[in-house]
Amino acid sequence: MRFVEIIKNKKFSLLSIFLFLYVILNLLDGERGLISYFEKQKKINQLLNGKNLLTSKLVLIEKQNTLLTDVIDTDYLEILYRKKFMVGKASEKIYIK
Repeated sequence: MRFVEIIKNKKFSLLSIFLFLYVILNLLDGERGLISYFEKQKKINQLLNGKNLLTSKLVLIEKQNTLLTDVIDTDYLEILYRKKFMVGKASEKIYIK
C-alpha cells in the first residue's frame, strides 16, 4: 500500500517525467526526428549528385547529337568510325586498350 500512496502523492512528477521522456525520444528518433532528418539530408545529397551526373551525360549526348545532325562534322565521324570499326590508315598502328 505504501507504493500506491507514493504514486498518489507524486502524480505530477511522474507524469512530467514520462512526458519529458516521450518528447525527447520523439525529437531524437521517429519519422520526424533528428536521426531521420540527417538520413533524409544524406539521401537528398545522393539524389542531387545523381541528378548532376545525369545532366552532364545529357549535355554530352546532346553535343554528340548536334555534331551528327545539324552540320555533319567529318572529323567526329572519322573518330566514330575509328573507334567502332577499328579502321585506320595504311601506315597507322592501332592499339587496343
